[in-house]
Amino acid sequence: MTAALDLMAGLVLEDGRTWGDVAADFQWRDVEAIFDPEGPRWHFITRPRGGSKTTDVAGVALVWLATEAPSGARGYVFAGDEDQAAGLADAAGGIVDRTPELRSAVEVQALKLRGRSGATVEVRAADGGGAFGLRPSFVINDELSNWDDVRRLRRVWAANVSGAHKVPGARLIVLSSAGEPSHWSYRVLEEARRSSHWRVSETPGPLPWVDPEDLEAQRPLLMPSEFDRLHLNRWTSAEDRLVTADDLAACVGHTGWLDPVPDTRYIAGLDLGLKRDRSVLSVCHSKSLPTGRVIVLDRQIVWSGSRREPVDLAEVQATCVHVAEKYNGCSFVFDPWQSAQLAQNLLARKLRVVEYVFSQQSVGRLAQRLFNLLREHGLDLPGDDPELLAELANVRIRETSPGVYRMDHDADRHDDRATSLALASNQLLEAAPPRRGARMKYYGPPSWATSQPREAASSWGTNTAVTW
Repeated sequence: MTAALDLMAGLVLEDGRTWGDVAADFQWRDVEAIFDPEGPRWHFITRPRGGSKTTDVAGVALVWLATEAPSGARGYVFAGDEDQAAGLADAAGGIVDRTPELRSAVEVQALKLRGRSGATVEVRAADGGGAFGLRPSFVINDELSNWDDVRRLRRVWAANVSGAHKVPGARLIVLSSAGEPSHWSYRVLEEARRSSHWRVSETPGPLPWVDPEDLEAQRPLLMPSEFDRLHLNRWTSAEDRLVTADDLAACVGHTGWLDPVPDTRYIAGLDLGLKRDRSVLSVCHSKSLPTGRVIVLDRQIVWSGSRREPVDLAEVQATCVHVAEKYNGCSFVFDPWQSAQLAQNLLARKLRVVEYVFSQQSVGRLAQRLFNLLREHGLDLPGDDPELLAELANVRIRETSPGVYRMDHDADRHDDRATSLALASNQLLEAAPPRRGARMKYYGPPSWATSQPREAASSWGTNTAVTW
């Protein structure tokens, strides 16, 4: 450890000073912890923008390679994209060129660094794939909170975490600035805070070497959430998010799907997507509290279709019949343009159908309704459905024209479950409730649904994980 710290202190920076001469206390603490043989081997480190993250990542990788890496060991630094990877490699090469102790100890080969022992550190873009199968003794994940929130990058992270168990004593390091709480890296941080396997170091801003006047000059040029994340190192939701992390947590009120309650009025919102999007059915009811009416999400059913295997509308129809029978003859609300035939079939079976025609204005009302419900904690959501909560956390509100908004989502995300929930919630709040003491009447399932039940009506099909 002493040799590693001495070499780290002697790294020569671009201005000719050494790292040890200019490093702040938090930098020293982080480096000492990383090379401490008795401490945790996993580290989650966050700093504000300008916190010497790139320099320290490059320096730590070089010091490990020159002082500790055994023969044949493999180390990796994963960056969010190719440009970031190239920047890290350039920073490492520059440190080697300027530091005499490293020139004879490390050979720079484009995106790979090789030590005298034959050990290597390879700088990779996380979006390049190929992380599974690696046996890393040392792996750094640079700016994890800024990795694109797409499946292939989350798989790289999964490969890095699972690979850290392959080599005894392997080090796993995250060095990043704060991001949005809806990003999957925040869930990693929350787990790290709870776990004894991790050391968490979060340096608040502003940084000691930043001029206060220069910092204030940037405030009007950035959104408040951007300023908080970049300069204060606070995990903050963007202004266009449907809901903040705190408000979403306040809307969690139960676990599991709820069985129907007698004499309760239910509405089922149906958002249909056959090939590219999912089809979602949300069953909800409202309850009165001293603070006002709250919409309870009782059950949500999801079908996923593709071009080769579109969602089976017959299965959706059978499920609607089953839901109506179970939930007091509930009404179904959806855009008839999505499936006029389904609406006609449900009406022919004397099920209640409410048309909600999608237009620029009506879609905007749904977005505003759901936004207000979440902000005012007017929803009661299941806390054991992480996919639903993740979708709500990642939905954005887009202004399509002055004063007109709609829900939207990032790449590799969805908003179908949010739309379905908004349809049911909007109908419950707009429609007049039944008179006191009135009993909900159900017209009964059609004969074909009872005498010859479809597989979907009993098992809910292969695309749904819901069972009764």
